[in-house]
Amino acid sequence: MAKTTTEESKEAAVATLTYEQSFEELRVMVSAIEGGQISLDESIRRFKRGSALLERCRAILETAEMEVRELTADELKKSARASG
Repeated sequence: MAKTTTEESKEAAVATLTYEQSFEELRVMVSAIEGGQISLDESIRRFKRGSALLERCRAILETAEMEVRELTADELKKSARASG
């Protein structure tokens, strides 16, 4: 099924969110769904957005993890050279 322009723009909007923004929106969304405060259709719509937000959080965390690994490796190399 082809994505609509609206779906594509929502995905693009998620791609611009910070980790904190994505996580907070997920937290609020889960509370609303669990609390039964919204209809089934709205729950499904929010679940779909939540999936996109979760993927955004994962991508940000993966990038951060790679950066930390690179920095740690660089520091280990510097330390090995200084002591060797």
